[in-house]
Amino acid sequence: MPNVMLRNNAAGELVFYITKKDHEETVVALEHAGPGAWGGEIQLSDGSRFYLEPLEQTPKLPLTVRVKRL
Repeated sequence: MPNVMLRNNAAGELVFYITKKDHEETVVALEHAGPGAWGGEIQLSDGSRFYLEPLEQTPKLPLTVRVKRL
């Protein structure tokens, strides 16, 4: 379960950064991105998938969280 940082880049895209590996990718799909839930399955531009326990509301970014690799 790696620690990752989620933030928006200059273009407004959600970016996923794995701190221990110094690896950064753009998020292409987020399972829950609306009101009432934010998170779930995350798909990255390199094809990797991770799971973030859904949060009750959209968080203020940047945010550091623990995720599971799928």
